[in-house]
Amino acid sequence: MASEDVKASESAVSTFVNLAEEAKIATEGVKPRKHALQTICKSLIAGGIAGGVSRTAVAPLERLKILLQVQNPHSIKYNGTVQGLKHIWQTEGFRGLFKGNGTNCARIVPNSAVKFFSYEQASKGILWMYQQQTGNENAELNPLLRLGAGACAGIVAMSATYPMDMVRGRLTVQTENSPRQYRGIFHALSTVFREEGPRALYKGWLPSVIGVIPYVGLNFAVYESLKDWLVQSNPLGLAQDSELSVTTRLACGAMAGTVGQTVAYPLDVIRRRMQMVGWRDASSVVVGDGRSKAPVEYSGMIDAFTKTVRHEGFRALYKGLVPNSVKVVPSIAIAFVTYEVVKDILGVEMRISD
Repeated sequence: MASEDVKASESAVSTFVNLAEEAKIATEGVKPRKHALQTICKSLIAGGIAGGVSRTAVAPLERLKILLQVQNPHSIKYNGTVQGLKHIWQTEGFRGLFKGNGTNCARIVPNSAVKFFSYEQASKGILWMYQQQTGNENAELNPLLRLGAGACAGIVAMSATYPMDMVRGRLTVQTENSPRQYRGIFHALSTVFREEGPRALYKGWLPSVIGVIPYVGLNFAVYESLKDWLVQSNPLGLAQDSELSVTTRLACGAMAGTVGQTVAYPLDVIRRRMQMVGWRDASSVVVGDGRSKAPVEYSGMIDAFTKTVRHEGFRALYKGLVPNSVKVVPSIAIAFVTYEVVKDILGVEMRISD
């Protein structure tokens, strides 16, 4: 009897061990997948936080930039950065400086999350193809390949969140005196969809996509290439143990933002003006002597470029550039550094530079 109990116990132990081994084998593939999913989520969270923090920090300048881009040249209200900010403060108060920022963050948080994550994935794919083509497994991304990865990331992020950007522009431009009052993001989305049709939510999409290629592409390419150069050459001892300080990384981000926005800015002006087409209450550009209340109508991107230059001159393509420059320098710098810092806090080993 005792021997039968022993045999039964041994059989039970053997069965348990076999089941444990089978469970281990079955879960070996689950852990990496779970880890990969956590890494993706953390990367998206870091990108979202980076976008929200950086955009809120420069919200007043962002609003002034848009107001300068679309204001009637025959009725100037905003004449420069300092005067423009003072005018907003005097007429709309402190809240006026941040009007549209909630909508902006609702757009920029997912946009930034998708943008940073898309850049990482595009970089991996492009690097793999480059290594296969060259036959060099140790090959690294060069500035041109980084530009391509950044362009891909910008197109994906812009397209995914464009309707939010469109209504954000209208919410930012409207004032208390505007006959049309959008009450918020979803009210603006539903109103535009109902009154102007679904295609209206993508007005200005083409110049946006064309503009995002050099803008986001150059941001990533300049930022990473400049960081690599500083780490490798280490001028003035800026790199310590192959790491750059937060201040140095902020400077790299500022340089990247300045280059990118200068190249792409005219397309941003055209995009914003095309977004206002169909909205009769917009404080947009008018034709003639300024007595007409009808804003300029654009049939497309080329038409918008042509009419803007014909009615207002080439300089109109750079309206709002000064507050935008003041805004872009800290905004891009804060976004890049916040992204990397948050990923460090969340314990994600991979950064954009890796």
